[in-house]
Amino acid sequence: MSNSMPNQNSPLTHFDSQGQAHMVDVGSKASTHRVAVATGRIQMLASTLALIQAGTVKKGDVLGIARIAGIQGAKKTSDLIPLCHPLALTRVALDFEVLAEAEVPSIVCTATAETIGQTGVEMEALTAVQVALLTIYDMCKAADRGMTITDVKLLEKQGGKSGHWVAP
Repeated sequence: MSNSMPNQNSPLTHFDSQGQAHMVDVGSKASTHRVAVATGRIQMLASTLALIQAGTVKKGDVLGIARIAGIQGAKKTSDLIPLCHPLALTRVALDFEVLAEAEVPSIVCTATAETIGQTGVEMEALTAVQVALLTIYDMCKAADRGMTITDVKLLEKQGGKSGHWVAP
């Protein structure tokens, strides 16, 4: 990593004028309703997906536990990502789509995070997705260590000065 001064016009807000990492000061920003939606997928063997669908995974209800884990992950985002602000989340919801007939059997997780505050909830939505997918992996790894987590991304964000953004 270079020790040179950051470009003052840089969009990277987590660095001060001396190039040191810092938590962005959001104190003067208006509190607005903020929403973020993220998604990701876990690919697996058809036999693993069949276990999940049948509810016969030895550790329990995989998607139910993954949903709770994702909510917990969203709530713990600022503990995991050093420069994230702790947020009072007003809503976190996770949905799962089982793609049993796909070329590569998989489960798609979509997380929505909401708050009324001075900074966005993109990181909370992304963390919720990752933690939920990691929980699926953990619960099913005895049957399928080759599962792959992929395609994690932000789909949409609303609120704040930058307004509404939708992934292309």
